[in-house]
Amino acid sequence: MTTETPPPPADRPTPAEVAPSLSMTPPPPPAEPPVAAPGKRTNPLVAGLLGLAVGAGLVGGIWAYTANRTPEAPPMFTLKGTFTLTDGALKSDDGGCLGSGGFDDIAEGTSVTVYDAAGDVVATGNLGKSTYAAGLCLFKVSVDDVPKGEKFYQVEVSHRGNIKVAAREAEKGEFAATLG
Repeated sequence: MTTETPPPPADRPTPAEVAPSLSMTPPPPPAEPPVAAPGKRTNPLVAGLLGLAVGAGLVGGIWAYTANRTPEAPPMFTLKGTFTLTDGALKSDDGGCLGSGGFDDIAEGTSVTVYDAAGDVVATGNLGKSTYAAGLCLFKVSVDDVPKGEKFYQVEVSHRGNIKVAAREAEKGEFAATLG
């Protein structure tokens, strides 16, 4: 047996070649980053005017977008029911009836106004076909295009004062009022 060490293979580095790369000296510190040259500051007036222009542009753009949109119409219903005149009812020549004396403003075609809960007019119509029976005058009421969404409505026939009607009753066609 020999004590000679065989030569290292040609493709492997020798320990002497590896040793310098394993040295324990720290790498040099990185160079300091370059200091930016002081820039010109923006004038506060220019910055304010620029902000105002950008804000006005945004507001104008939003306004233009919303101005061209048509709002969705609220759901509508037809208020239906009856109106009965108990005093001053007269039979008319056409088989219907009308009011007399202090009730001469009550007849087919008399105005019917529907108000929302706040008292704003939301729809108008007229008293419809009438029927005379046993001294009473019964009118059909039908007012189109009443917007839904109120808790109650107020209905006025001619100038006789408002009658409060629950929304559920109004929408179901259960309006009923009496005068006289």
